[in-house]
Amino acid sequence: MRKKVMTVVLMTLATAGPVAAHHSFSMFDLKKEVVLQGVVKEFQWTNPHIWVQVLVTDEAGKTIEWSIEGNSPSTLSRQGWSKRTLVSGEKITLTMHPLRDGSPGGSLVQIVRADGSVVGEKAVYVGSGD
Repeated sequence: MRKKVMTVVLMTLATAGPVAAHHSFSMFDLKKEVVLQGVVKEFQWTNPHIWVQVLVTDEAGKTIEWSIEGNSPSTLSRQGWSKRTLVSGEKITLTMHPLRDGSPGGSLVQIVRADGSVVGEKAVYVGSGD
């Protein structure tokens, strides 16, 4: 009996980490879409989600770095993305769901290159975003 209990405990601990690592999208306002025009500072092809660091110049001429979270590399690779999809210095127009707290960040919806080509597909999220 004790051996069974230890096995269950060890199995629970082994699976708890990956489950806890995933987060919800409740931090983003999925009812709003914001469009940014800027320059890619860095493209991070990392698990569990990719990140695009974008430098955007505001109305006052100040450059603000935005951190935009995207889907997983495995999901995006099925849409034609790769670790070389975006390069530093590339001008883009990015649509995102902003962070609810107003910080310069959001959840990626779509990227359009300077030549007008769309990168990947527009993201669709299930849920109300409340």
